[in-house]
Amino acid sequence: MEITKMGKVVVEAEIESLQDAFDARRGRLPAESVRSVVVRDALVDTGATMLSLPRKLIEELGLVRLRTRTARTSAGTCDFAVYDAVRLVVHGRDCVVEVAEVPDDCPVLMGKLPLEALDFVVDPIGQRLIGNPDHGGERMIDMF
Repeated sequence: MEITKMGKVVVEAEIESLQDAFDARRGRLPAESVRSVVVRDALVDTGATMLSLPRKLIEELGLVRLRTRTARTSAGTCDFAVYDAVRLVVHGRDCVVEVAEVPDDCPVLMGKLPLEALDFVVDPIGQRLIGNPDHGGERMIDMF
């Protein structure tokens, strides 16, 4: 499902702990115990780079902090935490991406890296996500 709010593209996204999924595949964890969340209002943000999640969702997914990075924001530069990779599913397409932490009062932000990995682009006239027209709308990766 996709919602347009005042020029913003908002999508439903399923986010799953990749570590839990690996553990379930290896028989270390029951499949029904794989932690995941469904976010009905993930904001597509082409000005952002990563998939950014509020701290409460990072904790719910049990993600482990990997490192600290520096970001440019509208308020200047700041440091932020980067966490384990997750499996992100939007409109039936999935990808694996690391997670950046944002404060709990921020929405889930889907930036350029997940958009590229999912092979979606923003249709600014229709204010929605569409399959990359360069690939006929079908999911594809470039390998050259």
